[in-house]
Amino acid sequence: MQMIEAVIKPHKLDAVKTALAKMGILGVTALEAKGFGRQMGHTERYRGAKMDVGFVPKVLLKICVKSEETDKAITAIVEAARTGEVGDGKIFVYPIQRVVRIRTGETDEQAL
Repeated sequence: MQMIEAVIKPHKLDAVKTALAKMGILGVTALEAKGFGRQMGHTERYRGAKMDVGFVPKVLLKICVKSEETDKAITAIVEAARTGEVGDGKIFVYPIQRVVRIRTGETDEQAL
């Protein structure tokens, strides 16, 4: 099993969710986040004055998948979230040792 963490633009959340649902991945946790990378934040106007805003709104998705589904899930996320502009986000993948479904006690892949 693998944990995929994807940092994406907020307006791409529905597209990513739809792409994952088409592959049968229905369990996704989405967290509101703020961050910056190469775009180094952005500039806004407040009462006529320019202000540098250090962090940009993002969404952090956490998706646990079977190991054999990892590459397909990553491809679906990239295709749905890409705009071609700076700040599209990043994907991080790392192994999961154990999963337990609290309601039933199922473990590992049965718990996904």
